[in-house]
Amino acid sequence: MLVGILSDTHNEVPRTKEAVKTLCSSGAEMLIHCGDLSLPEIVEACSVLPFYFVFGNHDSDMVPDLRSAAQKFQATCLDWGGTINIEHKTIAVAHGHLTMDLAPLIEMQPDYLCTGHSHIANDWDQNGIHRINPGALFRADRFTVALLDTTSDNVSFLTIPE
Repeated sequence: MLVGILSDTHNEVPRTKEAVKTLCSSGAEMLIHCGDLSLPEIVEACSVLPFYFVFGNHDSDMVPDLRSAAQKFQATCLDWGGTINIEHKTIAVAHGHLTMDLAPLIEMQPDYLCTGHSHIANDWDQNGIHRINPGALFRADRFTVALLDTTSDNVSFLTIPE
């Protein structure tokens, strides 16, 4: 399965729509957002495919609105961290700014752990867990999202134009 991963969109609705369009045209079958959505419109923009998201540090004041948007657009809100099980694989998702959100997910030893917060795209192995940070669509040297192929475990980073 091809999974599109976004993070740190910070109100950038037009850029998020462009990122979603790019991920969809690259074959994404579902989308995951690693937090710092900041607006319900981001939930709407990402809900063109099955969509899962977590809250980030910039979402604190918007939690009720983001939960409401999840319900309205049939997205899945994983609150401050959670897991998704697809094709015999477990994807854990957290924003990455708090150890208390990451620790229980790491303890579960998921196949993948998707986080954001740093605004820096990265793909690495940490004690047997495939860690993925898709980068950011706001305040980054280069705006990026990630495409994970759960069959091959390959991650591609896609650049989104300014």
